[in-house]
Amino acid sequence: MAKSQDLGISQLPNGNWCYRFTRTVDGKRVNRKGSKDEAGNPLKTKRAAVQAKAIAEMRFVASLFEKPERRMTFGEVYTEYCERGRCGKAYSTIRKQDSLWKNHLKEKFGTRFVDDISVAEVNDYLAYLYYTEGRAYKYVESFLKMFYLVFGQAYSRDYLGVDEYNKLCVNKEVRISMPKMKIDEDTDIVAFSREETDRLDAYFKDSNAETAYLLGKCCGLRINECYGLKWSNIDIENGAITIDRQMQYQDGLIKLVPLKTRNARRVVYMSQKLKDYFIRLEAETKAHAVDLKAQRAQNCTYIYDVDGNKISSLELVNSLPNGKIQTVNSMKYHSRTIKTALKIDFKFHYLRHTYGTRLAELNTPTHILCNQMGHASGKVTERYYLAVSQTGIDILVKNLNGV
Repeated sequence: MAKSQDLGISQLPNGNWCYRFTRTVDGKRVNRKGSKDEAGNPLKTKRAAVQAKAIAEMRFVASLFEKPERRMTFGEVYTEYCERGRCGKAYSTIRKQDSLWKNHLKEKFGTRFVDDISVAEVNDYLAYLYYTEGRAYKYVESFLKMFYLVFGQAYSRDYLGVDEYNKLCVNKEVRISMPKMKIDEDTDIVAFSREETDRLDAYFKDSNAETAYLLGKCCGLRINECYGLKWSNIDIENGAITIDRQMQYQDGLIKLVPLKTRNARRVVYMSQKLKDYFIRLEAETKAHAVDLKAQRAQNCTYIYDVDGNKISSLELVNSLPNGKIQTVNSMKYHSRTIKTALKIDFKFHYLRHTYGTRLAELNTPTHILCNQMGHASGKVTERYYLAVSQTGIDILVKNLNGV
């Protein structure tokens, strides 16, 4: 009997104990493991681990026969989440969630009871979006996140039993997951070559988008961060730029809003070349304030800042000499022109990719690059070190020739 109790009991490297057991449910093996008792305390002894395992097994068996006190549809759970669960979410996140719901998920899953939806159904749906409809992999990932969101909401409100939730979202062997990525899926970092950068430099020089271009190329700013940048955020003397807000269109209005993540708030540093550019730009802006005073007063726009107060667009770095505001849409014309005239597939975000790739090539420490890019995860930053650029290939060939 003692040996049967020891089955699934093991000691951890730190001296504590843990347990695990396996059961077959609906023809599938389900694994459970733990290293804490019901009170959340570590299992200090083998005896404690045996007792915790016995309790966990009894609870697991009981959960198989549990039914939610109230059955809710997928749509009802999502509606409840919108009303109670997403307070504080970014405006863009809310818009994206509502778009996925209204245009896709509502018709397919809206009237289904959330505890009747199977893993296979969800996986088949994700595979259909990706393989049959040809949706981008990253876009399909948005659907996966929505399913996790709704099932998590249902579980937290006791509309979904523990076993159903574990099967849908926890158990790595059976839970809902993304389809296998296509071999030709384009998820690479896109960085401009030195030759392309030289041509882009020439194109943007002295244009009304030169400042925005340089902020993307030399500081890796996202386009919303670039056009939301205020003069008060630029410390020319110390060569530093504080990123603490972004520009967005909300309900048809141009607004400055908080950044999407905490890590996006950062201080980026300027090269001497960019610092010299801003010294000149500041002097020109002060001259325009005198020479074009009447035009600037007439053309300026008042927009809402992050604190809800209105400010003049003249406080923004990217406003024209005559006072007219520039927005995130200002780059669309240049993207079309560059593609036609220079035969370069230009997207503003590729400037950010280029910035990250160049710093990675220079062996910038990962934590520094992560900070400058405003990434929440170092794994995202590591992609720049793994990206293969032409400069990297040239260095490789040079090294190979020296072997």
